Amino acid sequence: MRIQSLGVIDDAVVELSPGFTAVTGETGAGKTMVVTSLGLLLGGRADAALVRIGARSAVVEGRVAVAEGSPAAVRAEDAGAELDDGALLISRTVSAEGRSRAHLGGRGVPVGLLGELAEDLVAVHGQTDQQGLLKPARQRQALDRYAGDAVAAPLAKYAAAYRRLRAVSAELDEITTRARERLQEADLLRFGLDEVAAAEPRAGEDVELAAEAERLGHAEALAAASAAAHAALAGDPADPEAVDAGTLVAGAQRALAAVRAHDPALAGLADRLTEVGILLGDVAQELAAYGDGIDADSLRLAAVEERRSVLTHLSRKYGHEPAGGRGEAGDGSVSAVLAWAEAGAARLAELDGDDERIGELTAERDALRGELALLAEALTEARGDAAERFGAAVTAELTELAMPHARVTVDLRRTEVAADADGLEIGGRNVAYGPTGVDEAELLLAPHPGAPPRPIAKGASGGELSRVMLAVEVVFAGSDPVPTYLFDEVDAGVGGKAAVEVGRRLARLARGAQVVVVTHLPQVAAFADRQLLVEKTSDGSVTRSGVTVLDGEARVRELSRMLAGQEDSETARAHAEELLAAARAGAE
Repeated sequence: MRIQSLGVIDDAVVELSPGFTAVTGETGAGKTMVVTSLGLLLGGRADAALVRIGARSAVVEGRVAVAEGSPAAVRAEDAGAELDDGALLISRTVSAEGRSRAHLGGRGVPVGLLGELAEDLVAVHGQTDQQGLLKPARQRQALDRYAGDAVAAPLAKYAAAYRRLRAVSAELDEITTRARERLQEADLLRFGLDEVAAAEPRAGEDVELAAEAERLGHAEALAAASAAAHAALAGDPADPEAVDAGTLVAGAQRALAAVRAHDPALAGLADRLTEVGILLGDVAQELAAYGDGIDADSLRLAAVEERRSVLTHLSRKYGHEPAGGRGEAGDGSVSAVLAWAEAGAARLAELDGDDERIGELTAERDALRGELALLAEALTEARGDAAERFGAAVTAELTELAMPHARVTVDLRRTEVAADADGLEIGGRNVAYGPTGVDEAELLLAPHPGAPPRPIAKGASGGELSRVMLAVEVVFAGSDPVPTYLFDEVDAGVGGKAAVEVGRRLARLARGAQVVVVTHLPQVAAFADRQLLVEKTSDGSVTRSGVTVLDGEARVRELSRMLAGQEDSETARAHAEELLAAARAGAE
């Protein structure tokens, strides 16, 4: 994964080498052309001042080679971007009003996405960009990656235990902080369940009672109707002359029976009349029985209405509630009340079991704290071993970077908290902990013997800080290389032999990664695989910057200018050629 080309603000196109590219030129020109443009391309803050006066916008474009399946490629494809022959096309437009637009693989994307990709594409080091590496949290992350599996394995175990502890603690807090609410809910459920139990409703009882109440309320009318219907079918004993349906049907049947032998069709009708007579007799008997069973019992009616009132009260209170406070509301029937009671009983059992659950969670939390403390100690021990190796390796690099007496160490420390605060008991102390352990890591620098180790941000000058950061990256690159490094004047404040060693270290770093360096030192530029010259030109109204790839004689002339300020000086040219030859030999 590397940056292949960069179309920058002044319409120049920078072709970047897969290895070590040095960008040289007038003071400030290279920084504006490369660092600022690359910063925009990777999600940096847009500034309308970057747009030339009179222009509508400034555009930065880049072509980045990415491996299929790499984090950057996957993230870009998730955003809808398309790869072009294994390369990702990125562009950023800044309007004169300060508005900014970003495109990735031919698709418009949020600028923030470019910032996410930057983490997988490039590490930028400059006088201000180094601030991220100066933060202890970033230094601890770098130490963990440098340590590799020695820290990754115990860290994974610690992280799993930490997540479980957080989940258990959250559940325990939820139960205890809502104890009052749960108690109120349990009391309400218990009262409602007692009320339902006291009534002892049966499924469908409300429907049965409604039908019975209807019959009892109209008993006299039902008795009169059934008596009249019985008399019409079977006759009225009080009126012997009255004609009833049974007698008429029987007469009709007898009339047809006398002649049925003469016509089958008429015989069929006679049979049907026989059936009608039988059916009328059955209905008449049932009507007689129904009439005898009708009883206008006012006491029974009152009892039925009272029972219905009890069931209606339960239905209004619980028949429309979601079962047990959960799910969909009921339909207001007794069956819905019974469903609510069943679910409510289950919920009450759950609430009544909170005390037991609290005990279980408390015991698990305490056990996890003990386990986490042991894992944290193992993690600290692994980090301590890695810190010694890391500090020794960086110190050795600084010796070669003209800081022979400097010593870099990694300070691993813990933060003690109050005894009643949330912490881990380790070595008789209650210490703060987090998802990555109990350790805070900070790089300390003692620049010379007798000087106390101090944080590198405070114990190093600008030039020393650049060399320390370079040494850190060279050491770190062996374990987890970043695809591309951009160093903005990493050689500031150094010269002579130290500058040669800076160039040699950058060349070494470029063996496993792409390195781009903005430099004003010929000792550094001489080690580059490719040298780019950034020059400013002006027509009196507009100033432009152009980029030229330097080869052969042109590169010797530029190195001569950087050495002595004189491109045509024979002495400077001889020195430049000697410097190039020494750099090639030293890089091999």
